[in-house]
Amino acid sequence: MIKVANRLNKVEEYYFSKKLKEVAFLKSQGKPIINLGVGSPDLEPPFKASMQLQDSLLDEGAHAYQSYQGLPELRDEISKFYKKHYKVNISSQTEVLPLMGSKEGIMHISMAFLNKGDKVLIPNPGYPTYASVTKLLEAKPIPYDLKEENNWLPDFTTLERLDLKRVKIMWINYPHMPTGSNADNKFYDEVIAFGKRHGILIVNDNPYSFILNDKPNSILRYRGAKDVCLELNSLSKTFNLSGWRVGMLVGNYDFLNAVLRVKSNMDSGMFYGIQKGAIEALKCSDMWFKSLNSVYRERQALIWELAERLNCTYDEHATGLFVWAKLPEHVKSEEFSDMVLKEHSIFVAPGTVFGTNGEGYVRFSLCATEEDIKEALARV
Repeated sequence: MIKVANRLNKVEEYYFSKKLKEVAFLKSQGKPIINLGVGSPDLEPPFKASMQLQDSLLDEGAHAYQSYQGLPELRDEISKFYKKHYKVNISSQTEVLPLMGSKEGIMHISMAFLNKGDKVLIPNPGYPTYASVTKLLEAKPIPYDLKEENNWLPDFTTLERLDLKRVKIMWINYPHMPTGSNADNKFYDEVIAFGKRHGILIVNDNPYSFILNDKPNSILRYRGAKDVCLELNSLSKTFNLSGWRVGMLVGNYDFLNAVLRVKSNMDSGMFYGIQKGAIEALKCSDMWFKSLNSVYRERQALIWELAERLNCTYDEHATGLFVWAKLPEHVKSEEFSDMVLKEHSIFVAPGTVFGTNGEGYVRFSLCATEEDIKEALARV
């Protein structure tokens, strides 16, 4: 009997990996499942990006190993993108590291900075990968509460009371997934000061800043951020390129260099054609974002109606790719999700997937066609 590593005893298969197997099985049995649980964009990427990927296949060296740091022109375009949309100056030479998706970055950052027994502050509710990667590296996740009454922002008075001696990383994520809440200037100033006081690396995971959000923001806009912060970003949601796996890590050169030392031992560079396509995507005009969000606003209005028919409430000011809906009192998230799947053949994500503070909530995705959402409405 060959035993797996002990670290696997601390993590389970990713929830959506397991649940989508169940959904696929139900579909194979003839069930007309409407998937409103997963945030995988169904819209087309920018046409010029797809054409550039295709045309680049004939370039000399297109199929060779690529630089671990990405094409210089990709780093330049990321730098320009940050300047144009976030009003942040970053050096394309020293402060940009392209990634094969920001999920890869979560692992690489964690491997670069965590030792066994170190601690990591994890938002509750939040993206499950922060905790699972922490456990895989035999570090200890420390959940910190995010609650509706505080606009899903952390309470720094409570955080200061924690034993922070071995805390190395704090994950933050605004606009927040799954709730769609936004952070204000005061929060960014506070979290940067908190990181400096305690020697904690603050990592902002920022893939949703252009979805139904008129004021995209970056933590690197704030004074002192580069001393203690990194920011992950992605083209997956903004440009409908989730399957391409294009992300970026931006910030302090020394931090990025530590991550590169991990990354360069784990891959052999991003495919040339994908990088060329990503460059074209980053050049999109503001009309791209307006067009994208016009579709999501129509879908959001329909999802709000669906939530109401299911006796849920929601925040009309929330942004991002999801609707975070509050269930009627005493209704459990997973029971509700299973009921909707069984009775209406609609899959929605239970809030408990994202942490204990997700109990009493469900998450609806906007990554479904208007026709599918209207069909869901008709069923309910």
